Amino acid sequence: MTKYHAIRDGLLDRLEHMSAGEQLPPERELAQELGVSRMTLRRALDDLVARGAVRRRHGAGVFATHPKLDQPLLATSFTEDMRARGLTPGSRTLTFEVSPAGARIARQLHLTEDAEVITLTRLRLADGEPLALEELTVPRYLLPDLEATDLEDRSFYALLAERHGIRIAHAVQTIEPTVLDVQEARDLGVPVHSSALQFERTSTDAEGRYVEFVRSVYRGDRYTIRAELDIPAPRPEETP
Repeated sequence: MTKYHAIRDGLLDRLEHMSAGEQLPPERELAQELGVSRMTLRRALDDLVARGAVRRRHGAGVFATHPKLDQPLLATSFTEDMRARGLTPGSRTLTFEVSPAGARIARQLHLTEDAEVITLTRLRLADGEPLALEELTVPRYLLPDLEATDLEDRSFYALLAERHGIRIAHAVQTIEPTVLDVQEARDLGVPVHSSALQFERTSTDAEGRYVEFVRSVYRGDRYTIRAELDIPAPRPEETP
């Protein structure tokens, strides 16, 4: 292990005992304490900034961030997920429009291109902190009376079940890394081109109807993916 990696890992250990928002010592003081050059220290800190473990504030210093929230590969709603973590979920509707589906959405929701869909963008919050942007598109015939205010601080899946008797039964989801554009970064309160995780999900109900197409962008400095894997026992070698 190089000195740089040892310093980085030592800083990660140190951060385990720090609270979010707590400041690291100034670079000169920290470099002297660790017995390394400021260049080596700065490189390790740059790595931690990229990981989302710390945040630089120009002219103020380097501060510990909140630990990342691990996202299990399960079909749970954002609201249920945050409540299970002891956080208060919230959402704010940013845009709401009714329009023809067009080719891409029609393919995702198995509609004709001129079928009307409702598309709304929500800022998803946990304890008041912006964590994700969600663009939700649904066929209008399923939810003809949906309004922009219906999903303010409310679970979409709960609304489906309570108002329309619709339950999501199956979903196909993809996940890929991305970076935030100018508007996304502004809405989430982070620098432009910050790393993020993009989720795209198409869901159907128990009757096989296509109910939603969702594109969500989660802050890369606050989210990580967790998968639980069952490892099958090795098969015994066959004898010739």
